[in-house]
Amino acid sequence: MTQPFKDDRKQAFLNAEGADKPLISPVADAVLDRARAYRLARYRAVMDQHDVAGMLLYDPVNIRYAFDCSNMSVWTSHNPLRYALILNGGPGIMFEFKGCEHLCDGLPGIDEVRRSKGWMFMHAGERVDEFLDAWADEIAETLGGAGRLAVDRMEPAGVAALNKRGIEVIDAGQITEMARAIKSDDEIELMRWTIRVAEAGMARIYGHSVPGVTENELWAHLHFENARSGGEWLETKLLTCGPNTNPWYKECSSRACQKGEMIAFDTDMIGPYGYCADLSRSWTCGYTPMTGVQQSVYSAALDQINHNLSLVKAGVSFAEFNEKSWQIPDAYQPYRYSLAAHGVGMADEWPVIPLHVDFDSAHGGHFEAGQVICIESLIAAEGTESVKLETQVLVTDTGYERLDRFPWEHGQA
Repeated sequence: MTQPFKDDRKQAFLNAEGADKPLISPVADAVLDRARAYRLARYRAVMDQHDVAGMLLYDPVNIRYAFDCSNMSVWTSHNPLRYALILNGGPGIMFEFKGCEHLCDGLPGIDEVRRSKGWMFMHAGERVDEFLDAWADEIAETLGGAGRLAVDRMEPAGVAALNKRGIEVIDAGQITEMARAIKSDDEIELMRWTIRVAEAGMARIYGHSVPGVTENELWAHLHFENARSGGEWLETKLLTCGPNTNPWYKECSSRACQKGEMIAFDTDMIGPYGYCADLSRSWTCGYTPMTGVQQSVYSAALDQINHNLSLVKAGVSFAEFNEKSWQIPDAYQPYRYSLAAHGVGMADEWPVIPLHVDFDSAHGGHFEAGQVICIESLIAAEGTESVKLETQVLVTDTGYERLDRFPWEHGQA
């Protein structure tokens, strides 16, 4: 570390395993196997409710949820060369590209592995139509002819080719999102580990939050902890300091942080086992006491978090949550965050609950036991820095359980 911590509570997150060591998961294999079985059963149950013959998945997050089969997830998210087909009442088939079939070995949800057929232009060039027909013929034959097929990601040509073969394509999002929304106890255990890794990364950021460090350098500490502990990727680059914090959504840069400036970040970390740790914190560079303005903004952000947390309970509708939610003062509204809360699992998920100012755009629904929800706050006014706070909680019948433990700043609850 560059210098001793100024907060013993944060130091504890590194002392637990040692700052010089990667975190080795203590989660038993049996937990992972039960989570795999639960997730695939959730997909199959919701598929049955929607009366589809099968579900075709290209999104690497959906494939990971179904089969726990991971292969260059970021690359394949924009190069559709691998896919999964789950038949309703039939087998689960993983279509891998050449040389990667062994990645499916030992995964209990995969009944068959086949060579994938890519038809994207980069792969097929002028032979796109030929490759597309071969792909569509195989999908139709595997489905057993005409029927309803749920698909999560598909270029228009693929939909047209399946339609030509008598297959009705519907959006798989209504299946995957509702299936993934309710977590099992085993999933929560896996998620707890990802959060622990993220918090070790947050402690590293804190320990290096000294004058002269760049935003990019600070962000790299979260990458480092995630990568060395078996994690996946970071969805965003949201770490800024001083004037870069307002307006929000600037990505981290080579700007050097100055003593006393606010440092604010949002982890958006896809970690070990493919689960997401979506946490936000803010503190001052150099561990200085907050100024009066910084303290006022920070206190408002934490008030919003604590007030909205108190409303989370199974059975509470999103409309009721909104009606009773913390009302953002007028001075902060021009710089408000778009969300009050959202679901999270292997990535950000349904539901999405807009801030009360924007609730006219909201969808329906209610909190259910087993959901994991992120409660959000972003507070800033004209000429101030932003404070970004976010916590991740499990919804229970009696309220909620916080899954993250990383402390707020000294002098705060």
